[in-house]
Formats: sequence, C-alpha cells, structure tokens
Amino acid sequence: MLNEERIKLMTKTAAYEENEGKKNMAIGSYFRSDYLELHVIQSLLYGTLAFLVVGAMVLYYRFETFLQDIYKMDLLQFGKDILRYYIIFLVVNAVISYIVYSVRYSRAKRSLKRYYNNLKKLSALYEREGKR
Repeated sequence: MLNEERIKLMTKTAAYEENEGKKNMAIGSYFRSDYLELHVIQSLLYGTLAFLVVGAMVLYYRFETFLQDIYKMDLLQFGKDILRYYIIFLVVNAVISYIVYSVRYSRAKRSLKRYYNNLKKLSALYEREGKR
C-alpha cells in the first residue's frame, strides 16, 4: 500500500537534492571559518584584479593629462593616495564579502538541517512500515 506522507517526503527530498541541495551540500562540507576564509580571500584576489583593471582604464582615459602633470605632481604622495584608496577598497570588499558569505553559509546549513530532518522522518516511516 502507498503511504502518502512517505511519497511527499521522498518527492521533497529528491527535489531538494536536484536543485539547491548540490550547492548546499558543497557549502555544508566546510567548517564555517574555512568557508568564510576561502571565499573572502578569493574575493580579495578578484577585488585586487578589479582595482587594477579600473585603475588602468582611468589612467588610459586620462593618459594625456597624466603625462602633462607628471612632472608637477608629487609622485610619492600620488603613490600613497593610490595605496590608501586600494586599502579602503579592500577593507570594504572584505567586509561585504564576509557578510554575504556568512549569510549564504547559515542559510545553507539551515536548509541542510531541514533536509536531514526529512531524511530521518522518511527513515522512521520505512522502519514503521517494515515492522507491520
């Protein structure tokens, strides 16, 4: 005889495994600190690359003005200003990345907890039907 509750749980768990379950299981395989560290560092590397690309684009756009003013400007102060902007950019990027990946991790763990609870319920239903 078909058990309706068991079929609903099986369908729900299979749908979860096919859709968001793969991503959440990959996230859930990490400790929280390892997951955050990996993704924040990765974000900082991509942020550095983006900062360099945007800086090169700005320099290319204002290249003529830059070459005219290069002898008038204090290059040491110019370098310090760029370094200051870079550090500010990295700190903001790291904070935002930390918040985003913390939320993703906690949502994935919560979702996995519901999934494992559904698996436990399904196992209990199978055991109950097996004893009959």
